[in-house]
Amino acid sequence: MSGLLSIIVPVYNERATIGAVIDRLLTIDLPLDREIIVVNDGSTDGTRAVLDALAPGRDSVSVVHLPANRGKGHAVRVGLPRTRGTITAIQDADLELDPAQLKDLVQPILHGEADAVYGSRFLVPSFKVPFVTRVGNQTLTWMTNVLFGQSLTDMETCYKIIRGDIARALDLKADRFDIEPEITVALLRHGHKIVERPVTFSPRSRAAGKKLRWRHGIKAIRMLWRHRRG
Repeated sequence: MSGLLSIIVPVYNERATIGAVIDRLLTIDLPLDREIIVVNDGSTDGTRAVLDALAPGRDSVSVVHLPANRGKGHAVRVGLPRTRGTITAIQDADLELDPAQLKDLVQPILHGEADAVYGSRFLVPSFKVPFVTRVGNQTLTWMTNVLFGQSLTDMETCYKIIRGDIARALDLKADRFDIEPEITVALLRHGHKIVERPVTFSPRSRAAGKKLRWRHGIKAIRMLWRHRRG
């Protein structure tokens, strides 16, 4: 086994699922070693206690507790400089995406076929994706393709798997969900090759803790336009 996969897990108020996510990340079959960096973004629901109970004795898991909630983007940016891997991945803490899929997503990078791999929820048609989510994602992805000459199907995916040296060199500023277009823009503007692979997706409702809102889409549009003109 060669190489190391660094998995950043930004988490905010996910007491019910974070333990299962870490257990899955520790036990899934991977073609390389792993390290798991959990960034607790100021959770107030007991997530911190769950993490403190899980971490001791698990050498491949490190936990960073932030004093206040600043958003997913900030948590990812805190995690990135702590990574050591030849490949870096982002894993949400809500189990909408099965961590076992990482085994296939790292393959194009391991084989030198891509600099980054996006796990697309739309390469295979799925009725599980809510209509509003689908339309919002398609709009942002279409805008990305038009502005940057791409043919992506799921720019907003959580599953962005990136060569480690490239990921650590990204000059990211976003604090919230606009981190998704910012990562994409940074990769494309530096000429890095992105490929997509299909992933399965089990969405949860707002009542179950879904945090993405329409205003995040507006911020994403502004991010794409600002960087295209910059």
